[in-house]
Formats: sequence, C-alpha cells, structure tokens
Amino acid sequence: MEWHIHGHDWAVNLLRAHASGDKLRHAYLFVGPQGVGRRTLALRFAQAVNCTQSPGSGEFCDTCRDCRQIQSMTYPDLSILEPLEGHKDILIDQVRALQHTLALASYAASYRIALLLDFQRATTQAANALLKTLEEPPERVILLLTADTLESLLPTIVSRCEVIRLRPSSLESAQTFLQSERGLTAEKADLIAHLSGGRIGAALQMAEDPSELERRREHMVTFLSLLSAKRVERFKLAAKIGRPYDTARQKAGEVLPIWLSFWRDVFIRALGAALPLVNVDLEAQVALTARQLSAESARALVIAHEKAFQQMDAYANVQLLVETLMLQWPYVSNPLIGE
Repeated sequence: MEWHIHGHDWAVNLLRAHASGDKLRHAYLFVGPQGVGRRTLALRFAQAVNCTQSPGSGEFCDTCRDCRQIQSMTYPDLSILEPLEGHKDILIDQVRALQHTLALASYAASYRIALLLDFQRATTQAANALLKTLEEPPERVILLLTADTLESLLPTIVSRCEVIRLRPSSLESAQTFLQSERGLTAEKADLIAHLSGGRIGAALQMAEDPSELERRREHMVTFLSLLSAKRVERFKLAAKIGRPYDTARQKAGEVLPIWLSFWRDVFIRALGAALPLVNVDLEAQVALTARQLSAESARALVIAHEKAFQQMDAYANVQLLVETLMLQWPYVSNPLIGE
C-alpha cells in the first residue's frame, strides 16, 4: 500500500526503512507548520509498524482491522495526547496518565504507540515529565510527537527524538496535485494552493469541505467592508467575536489569520516584491489598498496582527484584543468582492 503522502518522499523513505529494519527509534518528532501533514505521516508510520497483513517490508495494507483503527485513531494500543477541551495547554497530569498507560503491556499490537499532538503546547512541567519516558522508554513503545517548530520545544526533548522536518510543497506542485488527485479545476486548485501556502493537509481540507472556503469569503467580505467604515461599525464586529466568552478564542482564531493574510499581501504589493499572494482572488482589492499605504505602514499592520494572534491565548479579554487591533487599521476605500 502506498503511503499517499505528497511532497515528503524523503521522509516516507526514511520511515519505511526504519519500520522494516533494525533502525526503529523509540521517539520521532514531526516538525512543520499546521496542515503540512505531520499527523498523517505519523499515523502512516504507526500503520507500517503494526500492520498485521503487511504486503512488504515497511509497508501496510490499509485494510486490516489494525490499519483501519490506527487511521481513525480508535486503535486500542494508540494513545492520543493533546490539550483537553477548554484548555490551551497539555498538562503534567496528562503526561503522567500517559506514562502509566505506556507501562502496561499492549493489547495485541507489536508496538504500543503514543501520538502527542502539538506538543509545543505542553507546559514546562509536562515537557519535563515526558523526559523521563524519553530517557528510559518502555519496551515496544514508540512516541510520535508533532510540533510547529523545534524552537518551541525544550532542547532536551528534541535531542532525544528522530526529527522529521516537513516543509510545504511548492505552489505549482500543490496545484498539480489538487487537479490530478482531487479533480479540481485549475482556477480552484490555484486558489487553494495559494491559500494553503502549499500545505497539502490544509489544501485537502479546503478541497473536501466547501464550507471552509465559503466561511473565508464571508469573513473577507465583512473585513473589506470595515476598512472604510467608522470605528463604531468595526467595534460591532469585535463585540460579535468576543461574545459569548467561551467561543471568543475560537472565533478570533478563525478570522485573525484571514486578516493577517490580507495585510501580508498588501505589504508585498506596497513593497513591490516579486512574491506570490495568498489571496489571489482578491488581487484587485490588495492592489487598491497597497496604493493607499506605505510599505512601512503595511509592515506594521502585519506585525500587529502576528502579535495579536500570538497573544490570543494569554489575553483574558478577546474582544479588547480585537478592538485594539482594529484601532490600528487604516481607513481606506476598498471595493467589496464581486463589485
């Protein structure tokens, strides 16, 4: 069975060799931006290690019960560690519970697998607790960690793992893949390739869920309309995002990257840089806005949005965070989408 991992052939070849020989490590760290395929690759590796009907060395059938359960993350010998609902961090108690589970014998698998998702979210105490398992791993246990960057983890965690660095595909490669493998039109494939930045996992999610593109369009229409609106109109949206409190971070987390992508495009155009836009379907709006701002002003807006996104988890009042960001928006005339 092919691994069906686009753009990471070298990583597939390495992991296939590890799964088939005596190079198997006790811990692997998959590093790269969200949507690049970290979790998918980790699950494929787990299938290759535990498939009961492997068609060949380092391969998996994808049809036996073990393969299907690993793919759906319902495998009894697969433990998932990620932030609990309502929490932004992985806590030390979760790591301790995982360690207790890993100390037990597996139900039936050749190797018990622990999948630690977005481990950059682990508290310092949780990360330090995991070090004991990394230093003295139980027999026939493999830990698969994912993270956005190496710098977001303790160096002692990184040094004890086999690091798999994953990078986005080129835009051209992503577009070709979406056309050939998903049957998208050239125009839609081009748009999704740019919006995803070549991250195939993110691109596939957009391709398979049309509502995601529609939500992005709705958010962008609202955003563009506010660029020429008064402060009171902008703050109405901030209030809508900030209430109710329990969903505020989720809503802000959906719109902030969209706003950031637009200001990034404006900065590129204002600077005159020969770089591809993210919002290729909004080239006219980007160009019009860029003509009304200096490159320095556009850069400041990019930095402000990046900072707001980074501070979101730590900010007690999301509405205030969004209002503060909106105060930095310039007032520019900008046509709406489709006009």
